[in-house]
Amino acid sequence: MSIRMKLIMAVTAILAGTFVLLSLLNYNVSRQKIQEDIVSSALPLTRDNIYSEIQSGLMRPIFVSSLMANDTFLQDWASEEEPDIKAIKRYLAEIKDKYGFFSAFFVSTQTGNYYIPDGVLKKVSRQDEHDAWFYDFIESDEKYALDVDTNEAADNFLTIFINHRVKDRNGKLLGVTGVGLNMDKVAKLLASFSKKYSKEIYLVDLFGVVQVHSKVDLIENVNIKYVPGLKDIAGQILVPNSEPEIFNFSRNGEKEYLTTRYIPEFEWVLVVQQSEEKALAAARDNLVRTLIAGGGATLLVIILTVLTINHFQLRLERQAGTDTLTGIANRRTFERHFDDAMLLFQRNGTKFSLILLDIDDFKQINDSCGHVKGDSIIKEISSTISSAIRDNDFCARWGGDEFIVLVDGEAGAALSVAENIRSSVCSSHKCSLGSTETETICVTVSCGVAEFENGDSLDSLAQRADKAMYESKMQGKDKVIAG
Repeated sequence: MSIRMKLIMAVTAILAGTFVLLSLLNYNVSRQKIQEDIVSSALPLTRDNIYSEIQSGLMRPIFVSSLMANDTFLQDWASEEEPDIKAIKRYLAEIKDKYGFFSAFFVSTQTGNYYIPDGVLKKVSRQDEHDAWFYDFIESDEKYALDVDTNEAADNFLTIFINHRVKDRNGKLLGVTGVGLNMDKVAKLLASFSKKYSKEIYLVDLFGVVQVHSKVDLIENVNIKYVPGLKDIAGQILVPNSEPEIFNFSRNGEKEYLTTRYIPEFEWVLVVQQSEEKALAAARDNLVRTLIAGGGATLLVIILTVLTINHFQLRLERQAGTDTLTGIANRRTFERHFDDAMLLFQRNGTKFSLILLDIDDFKQINDSCGHVKGDSIIKEISSTISSAIRDNDFCARWGGDEFIVLVDGEAGAALSVAENIRSSVCSSHKCSLGSTETETICVTVSCGVAEFENGDSLDSLAQRADKAMYESKMQGKDKVIAG
């Protein structure tokens, strides 16, 4: 793996790792803060707010039923052997309509008549299971009680009845009066609380039976003593007159927080429950948004980093492999091309040759025309060589005034390329010493050609080409000689 790739991978790992680590640390801090907030403020505040709202909502019917039980009209009417049914019907109808209750009733202990605004609904009987509430209540010592039952006077809708004893002035029990609240309305009230506070809210009696819930089908059909997770703490929840507490338990693999408050007026327990997962939803969504946005930004930074590294890497490579004076390849780059050509020769037998050439009498040119002109001539000749060779040949500056060409093909092809180079240089480049032609030096090159043979190295092949080039100079210069 190249150093460039290692650097890119290191930068990527550092950026991505740091970003993900910071995001997860931030999420973990948010999670701990949310957990602390649930226990210390969110649940207790919600519990107490709902407790106050439930009390204000349910205490009113308790108060009204108390007024009914102490109403002298109802006491006198019941004591006088219930003389006028129209009077009790009008009285119950006014109570129902004035306060907006689902029902209003009076059950006489003397006659057993069950009065509602429409008249006598029925006669209560111990044999009727729907009337068990009446006998249980009058046999108890309770002044009033709440009872969840179906309302026979209203298509058996589930109703919360607030029952209150009616006694005469001597303390004799005359009957039971009260009002009824439509459980659907109470369920909707709890549902509005649940939506408002984003929590599950319900009421249970001291036996653990659900009495009020936003899901009506759970009422009196579910006991928390048998609900997974809840059953483990039910004994602690169902304690009368207990101080408000906060519990946690696991349900379906998710952590739940729960707080309770005992409502002595109803002898029910208010339960406010919150899922940790729902509370953490906003934090998780924020983590996802952060990862997406930050991931995109990190990716952009990585891309820009890669482009920058590649740009400067390629620039350095070009600088390292390019002759600064002429702009053509230098000796190091040529050595790589030679290695590639030698590998092709070993695999496929693809033949190649070298041309080694230098400028004739270059010292005289420098001495006569100056070093600046000498450098200019080297640049011009490098351009001429590049134009004279074929597309699949490769030229480099070998050093000083020497150039080397890697030719694709045998010595014959190399001789032809070398001759093209020699003639192009001879006809194009001159060094002026003065204003007349006699004071002008024609620039020429001597070329030596050598074909690669099995067992050759760059040094051995270059030595043969150099020997041929020396022979060219010995024969008068401006010639091409094969070695």
